Amino acid sequence: MTSILGIGECMIELSSAGDDLWRQRFSGDVFNALWYARAYSRDDTDIAFHTAVGTDQMSDQMLTFIQSGGIRCDDTPRIANRRPGLYTIHLNGAERSFTYWRDTSAAQMMVRQPGPLWANVAGADVVYFSGISLAILPPEDLEILLDGLVQHKKLGGILAFDPNIRPHLWSDRDRMLRVISRAASLCDLVLPSFDDETSAFGDATPEDSAKRYADLGANHVVVKNGPSDTIHLESGCMTAFPVTPVDKIIDTTAAGDSFNGAYIASLLRGLPTYKAIQSAQQCAGKVIRQKGAIISFAELDAI
Repeated sequence: MTSILGIGECMIELSSAGDDLWRQRFSGDVFNALWYARAYSRDDTDIAFHTAVGTDQMSDQMLTFIQSGGIRCDDTPRIANRRPGLYTIHLNGAERSFTYWRDTSAAQMMVRQPGPLWANVAGADVVYFSGISLAILPPEDLEILLDGLVQHKKLGGILAFDPNIRPHLWSDRDRMLRVISRAASLCDLVLPSFDDETSAFGDATPEDSAKRYADLGANHVVVKNGPSDTIHLESGCMTAFPVTPVDKIIDTTAAGDSFNGAYIASLLRGLPTYKAIQSAQQCAGKVIRQKGAIISFAELDAI
């Protein structure tokens, strides 16, 4: 049996349902990836999520929803006087922007109860986290998390990282770039998106992004670039994989997250690289033809 652990934040998602109505779901970058990893994994794969939630009703509903997707979160820390973060999706055509309310997010405290965290890490073949996971943590908790993940890697665990660079979450841009680079340097697999990388690091091409992360120490880098080629770099060999055009795009929310989850799951199933890339591209293509970050497994199969 293989196992994947995601470390991050799940939030309340509100998206427009028309006529001043909002549709409420739950979402967050690492959780989204786990949801789609579940869809592309063997049934016996253990998929777990480490976060923290409040003691309120919405937190209860969130945990119920996470578990409904076959994602284990039974030992999630509950933090009194904290709540789930919330965000709204604003669409301009199919392109999305977000407004966030996360000042009292319980997930910011997810390292404060270390027992469940390190128990889950110890049992994971792959630990997946993101730049958002790091950005929301207090600095001392971020150091604890990275130090612990280094120890897990020394024991044979695989670390996978999506930089998912969100400058508004960082008070200091230079620190953001340092932390993202440091985290990537610790990881076996890095899964950046080129639009983030060129904005933050000034990379001229996706190939430049792949090489920069490889130079930092990542052996395996996959650069997502929307409808343009997916760039794969592993053990010094770089390959471009064309993306099949997708029609009727509705909402690009979670395109990268769904790619990441499907890709990791496909690799763990033993698929060759080109098949794993193809599965991940197809998954992302299905997700962007629906509203919101999370679509049901039935919808995923039907598209």
